[in-house]
Amino acid sequence: MITALQPPPPSRPVLRLRLASRSGMPRPIDGAWWPRSYDLLAELPRLLAGLPRAWGRITSVTVNGATWSAVPGRMLVSDQVVRLRRTVAASAPHTIVLLAPGRGRWDLLVVPPDTTEEAAEPLMAAAAGGHD
Repeated sequence: MITALQPPPPSRPVLRLRLASRSGMPRPIDGAWWPRSYDLLAELPRLLAGLPRAWGRITSVTVNGATWSAVPGRMLVSDQVVRLRRTVAASAPHTIVLLAPGRGRWDLLVVPPDTTEEAAEPLMAAAAGGHD
């Protein structure tokens, strides 16, 4: 009998996410996310899968409608329906808002996908460290 070796599964890109440590004080930004594209259907499942379990199940996500490509009203992520909302608020063009019922709300800075690593790192560190 011959056993064929299966090729290794394709490696998933590392989630580029930095979260602020939780303190008792409310924060305007809870961390930073640096997606690889503005394709929310491709990027959101990776983000949600990489969030801390303590955040619970995210059921609602709000993004800037002018920034992201097609945003349907909802999508299925890990066998759960997530409502997607678009906003055109000029006050938060580079943020994503995540809501988990009974757990909380988290606002993440979205670093544009085409940002260089040299420019993205200080932005992410500042968002995670609370130096807005």
